[in-house]
Amino acid sequence: MIRVEDIVVSFSLGGGQEHTVLRKLSLEVERGQTVSIIGSNGAGKSTLLNAVAGTVPVRAGKIFLDSKDVTALPEWQRALYVGRVRQDPLAGTAGDMTVLDNLALAARKGPRRFRLATPPRFAREMEGKVAQLGMGLEQRLKENVSRLSGGQRQALTLLMAVLSRPSVLLLDEHTAALDPANAEMVGGLTRKFIAEFELTALIVTHDMKRALEQATRIVMMHEGEIIADLSGAEKEKMDVAGLVRLFKKARGAEYAEDRDLLS
Repeated sequence: MIRVEDIVVSFSLGGGQEHTVLRKLSLEVERGQTVSIIGSNGAGKSTLLNAVAGTVPVRAGKIFLDSKDVTALPEWQRALYVGRVRQDPLAGTAGDMTVLDNLALAARKGPRRFRLATPPRFAREMEGKVAQLGMGLEQRLKENVSRLSGGQRQALTLLMAVLSRPSVLLLDEHTAALDPANAEMVGGLTRKFIAEFELTALIVTHDMKRALEQATRIVMMHEGEIIADLSGAEKEKMDVAGLVRLFKKARGAEYAEDRDLLS
C-alpha cells in the first residue's frame, strides 16, 4: 500500500528562488494495485517516484508504505519496502560484477542474509530464478553483467528489484530505452512479477497504449498536480484518443496536438 498525503517537493534555483515540482499532491494506492502515471514532460511523474523511494526529500506532507510512516526514513531504509527500475538499462546493475554477484547484492537488501556472497545453495536458488526470465542467463551466472544486452540487463534489473520481496514496485519508463521486442518481453515479465508477488506498482510511462493495457488505474499529472484519476468502468472504456481529450479538457486549454503525451 502507498499513501501520499499533501506532499510538496521543491528545488532551490539559487538566489533565494525555488521551483516547486509537486504541489500538495495526495495519492492512495491499495495493496496489489497497478497504477500507470502519465502526463506531460515536467509534470512531476519521476519526482513522485523519487519522493516515495526517498531519493528526494519532501518539504511538507507525509508518505506511508504498508501503513508505516516513512517520511523521515532515508532511501536505504525505505529500500526494504521498495523495488525500483529506471529507464536506463545500465543504471540498475553493476557492469563490472557477475550476474550472480549482482543478485547477491539485491538479495541482501531484504531480511535474508548470507555468510558468503554467493554460497552454492544461493547459486542454485538464483539459477532457478534467472531461468524464469527465459533468456538463458542461468548459464551465464559467472559472466560480468557488462557482457549482457540492454534487454537482458533490464530483465535482470527487474528480477533484482523483486528479489528481496518488496511490497512496492516503482517503474520509471523502464521499457522506453528498449527495442519493441525487448520492451514487450520486459513488459510481460513485469506483469508476471507483479501478479506473482502481489506487488503494489507505480509505472511512469509516455506510452499511452501501454498505460491502458498494463494498469487497473491511470493517474494523469500536470505541473505537479493530479488532474485525472481513472479506474473501474471509467478506465475500461478509455482509449488513447480519449486520454488526450481528457488532458485538454482538464487543462482548460486548446492543444492542436500534445506531443508529450503521444510520444
